[in-house]
Amino acid sequence: MSVVIITGDHPRHLYFAHELCNSGKVSGIVYEKRAPFISTADDFGVLDAHLASLTNHHFKARADAEDLFFGTCSKVSSIPSLTVDESELNSEKVINFLQDRKPNLVLSYGCHKLSSELMASVAPCRFWNTHGGLSPDYRGVATHFWPSYMLEVEMTGMTLHETTDFIDGGSVIYQTGYDLTKDDTLHMVAGRTVQFYTQKLVSFLQLLNYHNLPQGIVQKSSGKVWMLSDWRPEHLRLIYDFYQDNIVNFTINGEIKGRKPKLVNALTEQL
Repeated sequence: MSVVIITGDHPRHLYFAHELCNSGKVSGIVYEKRAPFISTADDFGVLDAHLASLTNHHFKARADAEDLFFGTCSKVSSIPSLTVDESELNSEKVINFLQDRKPNLVLSYGCHKLSSELMASVAPCRFWNTHGGLSPDYRGVATHFWPSYMLEVEMTGMTLHETTDFIDGGSVIYQTGYDLTKDDTLHMVAGRTVQFYTQKLVSFLQLLNYHNLPQGIVQKSSGKVWMLSDWRPEHLRLIYDFYQDNIVNFTINGEIKGRKPKLVNALTEQL
């Protein structure tokens, strides 16, 4: 019985790999080198001085929260690992690494798309992907930003799903949400959500029968796929100007009333 992780190299990805090794199931890790985590107003061509200030603040706050929740993590030294560029992610090098470990399960998070050829090369291994959002409502990118922007911060969460060709659309294995925590900012919500999910996933992995892994729960709607092009710096005015990055407290106080998620756990739903 073994699990191989394929993940990125941002602090949250390193935390994910480090914590999952505590399950005692991980036999290998593939790290994909990712682009730098921080952006600036110049990257978006922002000309308005106030909006530029909001944009720079937003991405600095994201980096600060990343450091707060995950900054001390590094690559796991006690588990065999392989570091690759995006162009090598589906290469023979990675296929050989997986075949050597003969995993029952490959867990991906924060990496680019895995090819069908790579997945077929280690059959009958199962492939599950971690998505930083609650599918099907929040599929795609920036899915820890959009729930707050849509004034339903409790819809922030994480989804473990079957890896398919559909963006975050595979059958759902496991989900966790966000518990309202006083004074959390937008990026603290995201950090806390990833941290909570990862800790719960360690326990989930220990409950699995690796010779009879559960089937996922089919997503009942197509939901919304949030695209990179959907996000603009102008969206930050609602978060920072109108709500002063205080949407969690407004929700706790009952001034904002959004939806609450129905979370999926394939293990309990199939008992």
